[in-house]
Formats: sequence, C-alpha cells, structure tokens
Amino acid sequence: MLSIEKEKRKAKKVINTCKVPCQIERGMTLLGGKWKATILWHLKDGPVRFNDLARQLNGASKKMITQRLKEMEEAGMVKRCVVSTKPLAVTYDLTEFGTTALKFLKNLESWMNEQGL
Repeated sequence: MLSIEKEKRKAKKVINTCKVPCQIERGMTLLGGKWKATILWHLKDGPVRFNDLARQLNGASKKMITQRLKEMEEAGMVKRCVVSTKPLAVTYDLTEFGTTALKFLKNLESWMNEQGL
C-alpha cells in the first residue's frame, strides 16, 4: 500500500511505491485510450460494420478508429469478422471480456445523468 511520510523540514517521502502498474492503471490502459470507451459503447447492441461505426464516432478519423480497434482486439475485448470479400466488409463485435466493461460505462452514464451533465 502506498503511503507518504513527511520528515521534519524536508520534502515528503513516498514509501511502499508500486513496482508494477496497479489495477487502476492497467484498467485505464484497456479503457482509457481516446475513443476506446466510446467504441465499446457503440458495440453494445451487437456487431457493427466499420464504416457504420466510423459514422457514429463523429470526429474520429478512420486511422484512429482502426488503431483503437486493433488495440482492443489484441486485448481480447473486440473481435473482427470479415463478412464478405468483394467488396470487403468487416464487422466488429464485443467479446465476452469486452462485454464485462459495459457495466463501468453504464455506471458512468448514470453518474453523468445524476450530475446533470
């Protein structure tokens, strides 16, 4: 457990620092990248084609969306499926692991509503 100690007339000294990223830091790596949580939210109702997802994420470039989807696929949160080859059509869907993150997003939505934001 992290603790801070203040010595007389000296700066604060941190004791028992984390040697590896803590659970919050690791969780934020999964959900905290720009657009990641929003992508998850838009996939909550089932598979979405890439171009449809891009239209829903107004303001995100296709390059950024592609990058985030790859990161989330590597983390096991999203699965990619090629549905046709001519023309190429790809859908993205949540994995079981990705679906577990929705409870945090639902809580965030409720909190924002409660605050009137």
